[in-house]
Amino acid sequence: MNIVIMGAGAVGAYYGGRWAEAGQSVQFLVREARAQQLEENGLYINSTHGNYHFDHLYFTGDAGEIENPDLVVLAVKGYHLKGTIPSLKILVENGAKVLPLLNGIEHINILQKELGEEAVIGGSAYIIATLDQKGHVVHSSDQHDIVFGPLHSSQKEICSELEAVSRDAKMNSRLSYEILQELWNKYMFITAFSGVTTASDLEIGDILSSPPTAELLKKVLVEMQNLANLQGVTLSDEEVAQAFVKFNKFPATATSSMHQDRRKGLTLEVEHLQGGALRLASEAGISLPIVETLYGLIKPFEK
Repeated sequence: MNIVIMGAGAVGAYYGGRWAEAGQSVQFLVREARAQQLEENGLYINSTHGNYHFDHLYFTGDAGEIENPDLVVLAVKGYHLKGTIPSLKILVENGAKVLPLLNGIEHINILQKELGEEAVIGGSAYIIATLDQKGHVVHSSDQHDIVFGPLHSSQKEICSELEAVSRDAKMNSRLSYEILQELWNKYMFITAFSGVTTASDLEIGDILSSPPTAELLKKVLVEMQNLANLQGVTLSDEEVAQAFVKFNKFPATATSSMHQDRRKGLTLEVEHLQGGALRLASEAGISLPIVETLYGLIKPFEK
């Protein structure tokens, strides 16, 4: 499979590396600053599942240079989504399907409107990874899960192909035919995880050790469950409970990517995550008081 990774951040570089390691054709579509960093330092993955070094690293800043793309894995931050549309249109016109691994949910409708419903596959990644100062991937937990599935009947074949090529790669991959529910389950989880860690400036161990703070996680999960149900996607009480169990399985020092970005002084995805939930809630005629509070606390650090 000819896989294009748009965005060579921690998530895109990790999964791209694992597919390359398994023998697939992988190339990166990156911005100028990242291209210079890759040119100078190469790309390494340092992981609990084994390290990987790209001996032959292919990257470009021009989507028009990429021939015969099968799949584009869109692994950028939510605030970069708009800027990817022109390049995505070129790749889709050349035959590619797009698998977005963004946090949140609003990007699905945006991409479908811009690229067509047949072009956009559903997908989510569950991984804790970051880039070090040289731009190499640091994967610090056992989790490296990716779930994907068709949002349109025409996508079943490529999803089956991706399932096959991922089977031999160092990742926990899963094909789901209930991908919209999977996306909302992830959105519920990440809104709570990113919101509480970033607003409190605490790692998960410190949060769980303080019962009132841990209770905030539960309350966000319930608010997002209610929002999903109003959007026609049923998230059960059991799924809410399982999400909280996941927090307890993390290492005490684990934290969200948005909290890591706050520590580094980088732009935050608060508008894409908590802001997106508040917009959907407003359209549905409900309030999300805990999410709104977290949004207000994080917003000053957005830029």
